[in-house]
Amino acid sequence: MDSKYPAGKVKTVFISDVHLGFPGCSASYLLDFLRNVECEKLYLVGDIIDFLYMRKKLYWPQAHNDVIRTILGKAKHGTKVIYVPGNHDELVRAHDDTVMGNVIIKDEIIHTTANGKRFLVLHGDQFDSVVKHSRLMALLGSKLYDWLLRANQLVSYIRFQLGLPYWSLAAALKHKVKGAVNYISNFETAVSQMAKQKKVDGMICGHIHRAEIREIDDVLYCNCGDWVESCTALIENQDGGLEILHWTEQTASLKSLPAAA
Repeated sequence: MDSKYPAGKVKTVFISDVHLGFPGCSASYLLDFLRNVECEKLYLVGDIIDFLYMRKKLYWPQAHNDVIRTILGKAKHGTKVIYVPGNHDELVRAHDDTVMGNVIIKDEIIHTTANGKRFLVLHGDQFDSVVKHSRLMALLGSKLYDWLLRANQLVSYIRFQLGLPYWSLAAALKHKVKGAVNYISNFETAVSQMAKQKKVDGMICGHIHRAEIREIDDVLYCNCGDWVESCTALIENQDGGLEILHWTEQTASLKSLPAAA
């Protein structure tokens, strides 16, 4: 189920692929979301900080700093925060099973929902080797993809100023490219096969920047999406149900925030 309504109080929130430190990060939307949601657990499902980009160029505006401070504030005041690193923040994996600033670091973890369903939570880059023959692999790591995300930021800013709904240029192009569609399909299948091997009810991941919940071969595949192309989160409601929340349509409270950060 997809939701377009404010989150409010939920049981669990899963976010991935924020890419703080990268110009394409939609930090203002994420900051607004974090300030408007209350949850018992917050999972950071990888690529929260883009250390790979920052090796090339330092980019860290105030909005990115505010996101970190808000997350740490939640961890300090009762929210259990679990950080599951990805390939862009891979150096954090060296601290598996440690606690930093009240944030628990786990390379992968089992999450049990309120209705007793067990989900393996990991970033998803582990499956790139399974789908490595995809034509999109080169695109995802290329300068072309970085350019698309930069262009996406400009398009988003212009549409915001005109009062138009959020629309992702990068996501629209990626979902029309045959290689991208094949990569996503192969990725989802590989994730679902792993869930079956692990004998869990489903898998929660990120990595491919496409939010989705669907059943594949008797397991539930859940992808958090991202805060670069789509600005989505996976949320668990009090009854254990899972849904995707699209935050880009919650623009009223964004008027006081920087339009591009």
